[in-house]
Amino acid sequence: MLKVRKQLYLFSVLIFFISGCASTRHAVPAESLSSARIFGMQDIRAISGIPSDVFKNDFIRLLEQEERGSPSFLDFKGGRLYCMLAISGGAANGAYGAGLLNGWSRLGTRPVFQIVTGVSTGAITAPFAFLGSGYDSRLKEIYTRHSTRDVARMRWPRVRIPFSNSVASTRPLELLLERYFDAELLKKIAVEYKKGRRLYVGTTNLDAQRMIIWDMGKIASIGDEQALKLFRKVILASASVPFAFPPVYLQAEVNAKGYDEMHVDGGISKQVFFLHDVLQGLDKALKEKGIDYSKNKYAIYIIKNGYVNPGYKEVRDNLFSIAERTVGAITEAQGIGDLYQLYVFTKDGKRDFNLAYIPETHISKAKEFFDQAEMQELFDLGFKEASRGYPWKKTPPGIE
Repeated sequence: MLKVRKQLYLFSVLIFFISGCASTRHAVPAESLSSARIFGMQDIRAISGIPSDVFKNDFIRLLEQEERGSPSFLDFKGGRLYCMLAISGGAANGAYGAGLLNGWSRLGTRPVFQIVTGVSTGAITAPFAFLGSGYDSRLKEIYTRHSTRDVARMRWPRVRIPFSNSVASTRPLELLLERYFDAELLKKIAVEYKKGRRLYVGTTNLDAQRMIIWDMGKIASIGDEQALKLFRKVILASASVPFAFPPVYLQAEVNAKGYDEMHVDGGISKQVFFLHDVLQGLDKALKEKGIDYSKNKYAIYIIKNGYVNPGYKEVRDNLFSIAERTVGAITEAQGIGDLYQLYVFTKDGKRDFNLAYIPETHISKAKEFFDQAEMQELFDLGFKEASRGYPWKKTPPGIE
């Protein structure tokens, strides 16, 4: 009995010190989320699930711009055709999407996307996909020349882990983002933004348990050092898997008072996304503007950096293996639900659904989280499939 009491006492002391080591936060109040200024910037984001007048008005301006612009986006029936690309999460599996985009360019049929969205590893891919085929070599480099040590650094010794907010540090990933996302790249994104094209990245605000959709083109168009810093932090946050990687804190301001926001992997909220849940009332607003929305057609392309069917894998009997497999199962199931949501969005006859994913015939041989050999193989697979003419799936799995 005395031994049990000693164990309980030691456990209580441990919990006390762990909780005491947590950093003090000053989180943005729930009622101020929509009005908070981030790094001094406002009107650069929307909260998924809540209608946004800022995003709605921006879309109206985009469509008005196209009405006045050149007919380069006209389809064969005379209506305007908008091509949109949504890139999912998937960590190292992002190599498949990078290969697919490269192969699509080689085929010569890759469109100029009016709108590109990305979460997690898709947030890293999205800016390069947005800028077009000229950045294919950079995408290939990111996903074939780096390994785990270039992305994360394990916290050691492990006794420190309970006192930290993650198993690993993402300082190596931060350095990579500083290398690949520089001021020159932001200038080019800003140019495309001013042409009426849009780039969005999703993060998860952990306090609010909601996806935050960031207008990356608008951030890029601000063009100063703060904008570059925020651009990188949003991508880092979107790719920061909880527990494995630390959350990203963003400086916020409400009524001249300082706060912070805790952001993590966008894939926690959604694996792929579009903007339909923040553009509510758009049809009505367009009618009031006299824009004939009925003539517009949309082709939505989705690159899922993962599988659509569960695969068998023997799980080791330890905490990390069980946790990794459990989170993976939840994420994959959620990702299928997100595909169904986008599919329903296309069922009004004006939108074309196109889905690509890793075939179940590919068996991963990865020996680490970011295995360079496995990523090269995935890249080559995506490249080979797309360069031969990818057979885009017209429905989510289960609705053949």
